Amino acid sequence: MKLVILDRDGVINEDSDAYIKSVQEWIPIPGSIDAIAQLSKAGWTVAVATNQSGIARGYYDLATLDAMHARLRMLVAEQGGEVGLIVYCPHGPDAGCDCRKPRPGMLKAIAAHYHADLAGLWFVGDSMGDLEAALAVDSQPVLVKTGKGPKTLAKAVPEGTLIFDDLAAVARALIHT
Repeated sequence: MKLVILDRDGVINEDSDAYIKSVQEWIPIPGSIDAIAQLSKAGWTVAVATNQSGIARGYYDLATLDAMHARLRMLVAEQGGEVGLIVYCPHGPDAGCDCRKPRPGMLKAIAAHYHADLAGLWFVGDSMGDLEAALAVDSQPVLVKTGKGPKTLAKAVPEGTLIFDDLAAVARALIHT
């Protein structure tokens, strides 16, 4: 199985320091929906692992989060693709859970669901927490220059991190290798 795991905010859709609190605020980054569809059509399973502390903070509820993910699935399906498992951490940063990135709980859950090995698997994110979660399970950290990517890139990213302009560039690299 060819599996790639994506962060959501800043990778698939525009990010906001004020949180994405509604379907109307969930705006795809140009090229990201097509990139997921292209990966899917090329035989890749595309899973998503996303921190969603806005739930714990009371900014939106699970029904709203589900509606955002339904929109993502619909847009990708309209392009002939499919989104696989979407896992999220609803906890705040101080909850001490194992699922909130940089902890690797969500990546492990996706691996268990697909009976996949995380070693070497690409995890695409835009933050240092994403890169650290990838490293915690021996996955390949991949940084995109969308969302928080430019700020993350300004820091010392882990050695061996692959860097791409956006999700479309990641998709091209995976499809043509």
